[in-house]
Amino acid sequence: MSWTRTAAAGVVAGVLMGVTACAGLPPATPQAPVSPPASGSAATTATAPTAGTRAITPTEEADGGGLSRCTTRELSVALGEGDAAAGSVYRPLIFSNTGSRTCELRGFPGVSYVAGDDGHQVGPAAAMSGERGAQVPIAPGATARAQLQLVNVQNYDPAACHPVPVRGLRVYPPGDTAALFVPTEGTGCSATPPGNQLSVQTITP
Repeated sequence: MSWTRTAAAGVVAGVLMGVTACAGLPPATPQAPVSPPASGSAATTATAPTAGTRAITPTEEADGGGLSRCTTRELSVALGEGDAAAGSVYRPLIFSNTGSRTCELRGFPGVSYVAGDDGHQVGPAAAMSGERGAQVPIAPGATARAQLQLVNVQNYDPAACHPVPVRGLRVYPPGDTAALFVPTEGTGCSATPPGNQLSVQTITP
């Protein structure tokens, strides 16, 4: 009887000690499962293009994402055959891509008569006729054109025109400040005539 009570007391004391020890521990916190990083982490998606866009190369960024303009050094120009109308001749200015890349021209070339060994301008530059057209891509060896109207200035009053001989045309490609020369003899107004002695249309394929 004495042994039984002693054993029972020992068991009770052991249980109480276990309970006391556990009471000092914080409750266990359940851990959420850890997933592997998804493809396209924060470091990747910060520099990746968003949906519906694409990365822009430095070259495209410089020229707006399209073809760059043809420059004077990549072009040659000539007068094509044309048709005569009442008081005028219509001839195309033909621009040839002599470079090694595809480029574009858009809009109106600048055109004026020149004379003398110094190539000075004779009279007003060509008037722009019609609407400005769209971008015209020109591959290496290909051409684009702009229709040019050359008025017979002999029909103007000489007192208003002051006609003089000319030896060619100075032609500025659209957007450029360097010119090309097209030899063609004729007569231009050194003064400002009552009408346009030259008119040019937009660049077309």
